[in-house]
Amino acid sequence: MPPIVPRPSRRDFLRATGAAALAAPFFARDLHAAAPSRVLRHASFGASGMAAADIQSLTSNPFVKLVAVADADLARTKQIREAHPEVRVYQDWRQLLDKEQGNIDSVNVSTPDHLHGPMAFAAMQLGKHCYCQKPLAHNLHETRVLTELAREKRLVTQMGIQIHSYKVYRQAAAIVQGGVIGKVKEVHTWSSKKWGDAGPPPDRTDAVPESLDWDLWLGPATPRPFVKGHYHPGNWRKRLDFGTGTFGDMGCHIFDPVFKALALTSPLSVRSEGPAPDAWNWSINARIQYVFPGTPYTAGNTVAVTWYDGDERPPADIQALIRETTPADGKSGKRKGDGDSQGSIIIGTGGVLHVPHIAAPKLYPTAKFAGYTLPEAEQGHHWTEWAEACINGGKPGANFDYSGPLTESVLLGSVAVRFPQTTLKWNAAKLAFDNESAANRHVRRSYRAGWKFPGIS
Repeated sequence: MPPIVPRPSRRDFLRATGAAALAAPFFARDLHAAAPSRVLRHASFGASGMAAADIQSLTSNPFVKLVAVADADLARTKQIREAHPEVRVYQDWRQLLDKEQGNIDSVNVSTPDHLHGPMAFAAMQLGKHCYCQKPLAHNLHETRVLTELAREKRLVTQMGIQIHSYKVYRQAAAIVQGGVIGKVKEVHTWSSKKWGDAGPPPDRTDAVPESLDWDLWLGPATPRPFVKGHYHPGNWRKRLDFGTGTFGDMGCHIFDPVFKALALTSPLSVRSEGPAPDAWNWSINARIQYVFPGTPYTAGNTVAVTWYDGDERPPADIQALIRETTPADGKSGKRKGDGDSQGSIIIGTGGVLHVPHIAAPKLYPTAKFAGYTLPEAEQGHHWTEWAEACINGGKPGANFDYSGPLTESVLLGSVAVRFPQTTLKWNAAKLAFDNESAANRHVRRSYRAGWKFPGIS
């Protein structure tokens, strides 16, 4: 293990802290009648942003006790300290595992993408149940390792695609699997987000905040100067070494109901028709074409799924179907799911299903389905499902056996965009491309000296 970097003194920390609000989105919660009889002792990697939302959602269960948190930026732990006065705070997550491994049963990994793999791997090696934010890891190799490790250790796992537990996504899957739109011929799925950029980092070095251990934040990535606002706390999603672009950020969410509904497995091929990233940043306006093996729910031996982001959208005739299935708002005239929004449209032999992100699924043509009633489905609580399974046993819906292959499919896009207008043939069993050796260099990454984790790096 690399040497532990000393934390700033408490006085230095208190001087540097700000007043960031703890905010979690509202999710319907249905606690089971028989609450677990013992406490789940929990630690969080990450203390603010999505980590704060995960902590709040997990500890809303009275049987979950937050024991420790780790965040490279101690300024971002202030609200957690206030909400959980007894929590033990670490700057170095490796130190947390070393000191607390006998005091915790589970962890959540809610950090920038480049740290998901090392953090989850280290915790799971110690036998800790794992809730990991999407995407499961930064690259294909790390994703496969985590999936196999969870199975080997028989751990309870869940990826943070919370809409997987929502009623509306479960209804979409039930509609497809119930044959309501016939057999599926093709799918179009999109996000208007623009987690990309162009050009090198600013040519300067800024002072590192006293509360931040910049080297620790970089983790296994190549060292570079700290530039205020360019990486931390939010713009890391745009950078090749730290994030996974729009498809990594939103693809796991928006592909999810499609992946589930069609019972998809690993793609046969992937091809990018959009721009390539530069040396530093993910590109925007992606258009990525996947070909998956057919399933009992598809019309042929294969099925095409196309992803669009930024300003890219499905073809005009597909957009016309979206407009048909999303009535305009009476005040603004805009349609949720149309234009600048996100979602999927699934085209079957007997109809079309529009799956907005996030709203009730809609069927087209409207006249044909005028009397159709959406199927019953439970509104689940993603975090409670996982936390209860950690104690009582069971397998949450977004466990790594499901979310690992989903993430692999999404992250194939992060390789394809580097080779525009090239069809890459994917061999899932070998975790390699059969026809483009250069692409295989992007299946995994090199960890810098001092950050080796045998089995994953």
